[in-house]
Amino acid sequence: YSLRKEGYEVVTATDGQAGLETARRDTPELIVLDVMLPRLTGLDVCRAIRSSPSAVLQNIPIIMLTARTEEVDRVVGLEIGADDYVTKPFSMRELVARVKAMLRRSHSRSDEASTQRPISLGTITLDPAQRRVTRNGSNVVLKPREFDLLACLMRHPGQVFTRDHLLARAWGSEFSGDMRTVDVHIRWLREKLEDDPGNPKIIETVRGVGYRSCAPD
Repeated sequence: YSLRKEGYEVVTATDGQAGLETARRDTPELIVLDVMLPRLTGLDVCRAIRSSPSAVLQNIPIIMLTARTEEVDRVVGLEIGADDYVTKPFSMRELVARVKAMLRRSHSRSDEASTQRPISLGTITLDPAQRRVTRNGSNVVLKPREFDLLACLMRHPGQVFTRDHLLARAWGSEFSGDMRTVDVHIRWLREKLEDDPGNPKIIETVRGVGYRSCAPD
C-alpha cells in the first residue's frame, strides 16, 4: 500500500517459490524479500536469483527484510547477493526511503554504464554497458557487487581504495553494514580472476589501507 501510494507498481508473492517464479517472469526493477518465507526461504530465493543465467535477473537490486538482528545473519544475506538489509520492526517511511535510494543507484549505474567503453587490465576485460567480464576471452560470471567492485578498481588502476570507499561505491553511501563483506567479495574475485588466488597479481592488498588493481607482469 505504501509503495503504491508513492506511484510504484507492486507485484506480490506469498511464498519463496512463488516469489522466485514471479521474479523470473516479470524481472522487476527491485525486489523486497522477506527472509522467513514458506517453501523457499528468502536467502534461498536470493541465492537462486544471483546464480541465474539471466544477467538481467542477476542485477536486480534486492532489499532483505528480517526479524533477525544477529550480525552474522546480515553478513550472510549480503554475501549471497542482497544489496540492503532492513531488520524488523521498521517504519514504512524507512522502507520506502530505502527503495527510492536503491532505485536511484540502480538507474545511475545503468546510465553510467551505457556511456562507457570496455576496460582492459592484462587478460581481464570489463564491459560496463553489458555488465560482462572476460578472462582470456572466456566469460567470467560475477555477482552484481563483485562486478561493481571490479569496475571501480579497474577504472583507476594503481589507485588505492579503502574498504569504506569500496563499500560506498558498490553498496551505496547509505549502506551501514560490515565492511568485512568487501574482503569476502575481493576473495571471490581473486578466485575467479587470478592464476594463483593466494598470490594475487591483479587485485593487490595494501596493508592497513585497502586494495588496488594492477596489470600483471
